[in-house]
Amino acid sequence: MLCMSSPAITLYRLQACPFCERVVQKLEEYDLSYRSRFVEPLHSKRDAVKRESGARTVPVIVDERTGVTMSESANIVTYLENTYGEGGRLAPEAAAAGGS
Repeated sequence: MLCMSSPAITLYRLQACPFCERVVQKLEEYDLSYRSRFVEPLHSKRDAVKRESGARTVPVIVDERTGVTMSESANIVTYLENTYGEGGRLAPEAAAAGGS
């Protein structure tokens, strides 16, 4: 879900990138608000991504709720599942039960 307010998650991505789309699908599955930052197609011009993650590859997420910055779509999907998925520490049922 793309939100116009200031969402806690920022996704650095490329247009039509299948790895980025995998992350988008997981964010939308969990109904998480996020901000998309589309990066330069030319690898050497991706300075914004490099400042965040130390590399110029995408996708990269920055989650201000947890202080996590990570790259690699498989790692990001696992992080989202463990954090926001069913039983995750920030999942809706965990928040309702008084989780952090």
